Amino acid sequence: MPDDTRARQRTGTGLGLLLVLVLAAVLLTALPDDGEREGGGACTPHSVASWSADKDLNAEFVRYGDDPSRGDDWTGGDGTHSVRLPDGRLLWLFSDTYLGQVYAPPNPFGESFTWRDTTAPLVRNSAVVMRDGRLERTLPTPLFPDPGPGQWRWPVAARVEPRSPGSSDHVLRVLLWVRTAGQPPWIFGVPTATEVATLSLPDLRVESVVKVFDQQLVPDPSRRVLFGTTLVEEGGWTYVFGGDDGQAASRPASHAYVARVREGRLAEPGAWQYWNGSAWAGGADARPRAVLGDGQRTGVGSAFSVARVRGTYVLFTMAAGTEGLTTVTSYWACSPTGPWHGPTRDFSPSLPQGGGQVAAYNPQTHPELSDDGRLVLSYDVNWLETGGAAAQLNRNVSLYRPRFVALKVAPTR
Repeated sequence: MPDDTRARQRTGTGLGLLLVLVLAAVLLTALPDDGEREGGGACTPHSVASWSADKDLNAEFVRYGDDPSRGDDWTGGDGTHSVRLPDGRLLWLFSDTYLGQVYAPPNPFGESFTWRDTTAPLVRNSAVVMRDGRLERTLPTPLFPDPGPGQWRWPVAARVEPRSPGSSDHVLRVLLWVRTAGQPPWIFGVPTATEVATLSLPDLRVESVVKVFDQQLVPDPSRRVLFGTTLVEEGGWTYVFGGDDGQAASRPASHAYVARVREGRLAEPGAWQYWNGSAWAGGADARPRAVLGDGQRTGVGSAFSVARVRGTYVLFTMAAGTEGLTTVTSYWACSPTGPWHGPTRDFSPSLPQGGGQVAAYNPQTHPELSDDGRLVLSYDVNWLETGGAAAQLNRNVSLYRPRFVALKVAPTR
């Protein structure tokens, strides 16, 4: 970022003073707006001041997921994202999702858990519609079909925007991660590409899917970047954050990256610009550079979230190292490109009992349910032991559902 202090000189001739003033004017003209300037606007250090469980949201997902009246709706999932639609409905997007019938306790092991049969279908993505705080229905699944053999799509962040810049016709854009089946350590798939799906409104029909960032030619899978874990809208731009899969390569933390796109152009690959460490660059030769993460003490999980609170960007992620299985931490910045400061205050949300085999991941903020200084954040829960995870998740359906907390985010004293 330019720095006015570099223009300071000793008092000299009138010509020297004039040159200083001209240079200062040029530097100020070149500075980005307050949304991107370090120290711009009301930006101050922020962190989590307090948190508590969001009992209403938690109870609603239990009610809907435990409803035994249907066998083709959502009973559990992860990769939790949400977006407000123009008619007031809230659309919840999930990655891997269990459907199927659920049964009241006791389960076949005599435990007091709601359970599902081991033959319950698992789909790669789903969407559930909420109206006035009540979950209503699951859209036909999978909402986004597999792009090819051995590949699948996970939906991440979404936003409603004009079909094209200035258009009065609005559509829903959903960012998709394409992954390809791989060998360990890539048990959750090899990162392959970022896509953008366009859905019509209000009927939520998938119109098209466009690849915007292809990573298949990057030889090291741990260096491949997928965008869309979180979006922030500011000043006519959509800032799209992403990350690499450093954790799959046994690094304690992954790196965060950021791109930006003008409103109405998310589905145009040529409109994307990527931060390369010093400037925004687009086109086939764009080389994104990490804005956060040293791969060890600082960095992000494979999924994280960013919110703008009173002029400050606040990033939520799982902590680095072993604490990343239970603890959420945060960073702050005055610009999407950083510098990012932290990690700041941690907090450990509640987890269901599981003998040390239950972990939290994928903290996501939900701005449409939040207000200034109070953020609703979800986190996903899963069983750690991959070999027996499916049996445990069917044995106790509550293990594989998002939990919600309300955070108070305040300036750091």
